[in-house]
Amino acid sequence: MFPAMALAQELPKYDIEWLGVSNRLETQLIPQHYKLNTIAVKGFQEKFGFDTFHVLGELMISVLQVYKLLQQGKFHGVFTTGGYIAAPALVAAKILGIPVILHESNALPGKVTRFLGPWCHAVALGFQVAAQYLPKAKTIYTSTPVRSQFLDKNSIDDLDLNIPENVPLIVVFGGSQGAVGINKLVRQCVHAWFAVGAYVVHLTGNNDPEASSIHHSQYICMPFYENMAALLQRASLAVSRAGAGSLTELAICGTPAILIPYPFAAEDHQTYNAHVFTEMCAGLYYKQSELTSEVLQNKVLSLINSPKQLKQMGKKAQEIVLVDGIQKLAKLVKEVVER
Repeated sequence: MFPAMALAQELPKYDIEWLGVSNRLETQLIPQHYKLNTIAVKGFQEKFGFDTFHVLGELMISVLQVYKLLQQGKFHGVFTTGGYIAAPALVAAKILGIPVILHESNALPGKVTRFLGPWCHAVALGFQVAAQYLPKAKTIYTSTPVRSQFLDKNSIDDLDLNIPENVPLIVVFGGSQGAVGINKLVRQCVHAWFAVGAYVVHLTGNNDPEASSIHHSQYICMPFYENMAALLQRASLAVSRAGAGSLTELAICGTPAILIPYPFAAEDHQTYNAHVFTEMCAGLYYKQSELTSEVLQNKVLSLINSPKQLKQMGKKAQEIVLVDGIQKLAKLVKEVVER
């Protein structure tokens, strides 16, 4: 959602409508900016089974819904950030002859991108390594778009949290849905981090029943924080999942990270993303199943006590992404749609 919002902000003269599903974060954030159209569609199952027929039936219905939406709205182009919702949009646009630009954020492209990427006028890539999985598609490397505040080095001035200057700040987040597995590990570690003077901002998501179980003057806990640009620019270190959007935001802000990929992500794509960071020495990667609270606690302490290493990791992170990626992607969209 956030990469798509970043692109939309870069196209102020365009009339934009949004396509989403009813149980995701876009229902909370999109309507205040753009008209939101929702459809019912699910991801494909890993194995063929009874549920496959139900999913295919929903897909056919959603293609028809999007077809009618595109036809009635007289749209000139479709931009999608991939995932299962891209399939009905892409198929419907193809039937109507409407150009499609697909942006693939992940290092390992998803099924929809691999299968339908060749149908698109262009596939923009968040990571260069993704091109090897899309030999038949027209690809262009643009990085993953981030919201404009991430490109403003003064965003840190807008941080409205009570955190003293010159203290280590550890930011913990699991993406838009939170990460209960990471939350449990972190809660076992934080008191050791407090003891060395570190502050912790813990974004728990909305699904953690123990979210409010720790109370400490150096601990700030909330489900979600809007001004992530300011927070990551201030952070000394992040403990995070390895979603492509989160990694791009970390890289733009030069925030070193300990990455714990979501173990149930489709085709383990977050691990592929994490490898991009580790190969650049911009972060460390641990499998959740193998990570103990003791290892996490001590690794964070080691990094907090090595500011020089953190600084080097932050510089390496900034080399992963294109600072002008959003302009490059917006230019591509304009060329395809207006042509």
